[in-house]
Amino acid sequence: MEKLKEHIIDEHESVIAITGLHKSFGDLEVLKGIDFNLFKGENVAVLGKSGTGKSVLIKIIIGLLKPDKGEVLILGQHVDQLMGKELDALRLRIGFSFQNSALYDSMNVFQNLAFPLTMNFKNLSKKEVIKSVEEVLEAVGLKDKLKQMPSDLSGGQRKRIGIARTLILKPEIMLYDEPTSGLDPITSAEIIELINDVQREYNTSSVIITHDLTCAKNTGNRIAMMFEGKFLKIGTFKEVFDTNDEQVQGFFNYNFIQ
Repeated sequence: MEKLKEHIIDEHESVIAITGLHKSFGDLEVLKGIDFNLFKGENVAVLGKSGTGKSVLIKIIIGLLKPDKGEVLILGQHVDQLMGKELDALRLRIGFSFQNSALYDSMNVFQNLAFPLTMNFKNLSKKEVIKSVEEVLEAVGLKDKLKQMPSDLSGGQRKRIGIARTLILKPEIMLYDEPTSGLDPITSAEIIELINDVQREYNTSSVIITHDLTCAKNTGNRIAMMFEGKFLKIGTFKEVFDTNDEQVQGFFNYNFIQ
């Protein structure tokens, strides 16, 4: 991205407001009373080991799962109470970058990016679609990959195209699922830079699900440390990890041992 806008965090406007969130599957209690706010223009990195409830939290935010108890407000709407067209309309305002990029292998890059546009906005002209595709490809630094197939791309390039496909609908909230998973350190650094660029250029509010401390530290305005279905601490990276809490320190040590 050539010129980056300054991003402003509005701590008076929550785009995600969750209180007292519980979710169980049978006898397994996964979320045990989550309280969480994401403010407009903010990146929050949700840190935790596998199995702590991070993915369940994301699925509740986008309405794939309903909570057992608690209030979930997304862009001012009770997501668990929405159905059909209302839920679809809300999801258009939320971008979800999948861990595996979720590209269609039978489509080239242009077709992958054009697909969500043509599916959701039937009246767009071909010229408008091409312009939108070129704009997001330029934003992620891959304008020369327009006709490439996903199988011809590197892991980092697939991640970038996945993010571009999400951005093409101009979402207000971005949800990143393990954005640096499986990437080498140099490519991970490039994805981290891209996440920050997206925050500034598109003025998004983002939740970044990760177990990667480097990603969390360099993308999150705040860190939410999750352990066994609860947030142990929420704050800046220093506020979260400047502690003698054995659970938090154990995660810090685990991350670097891994």
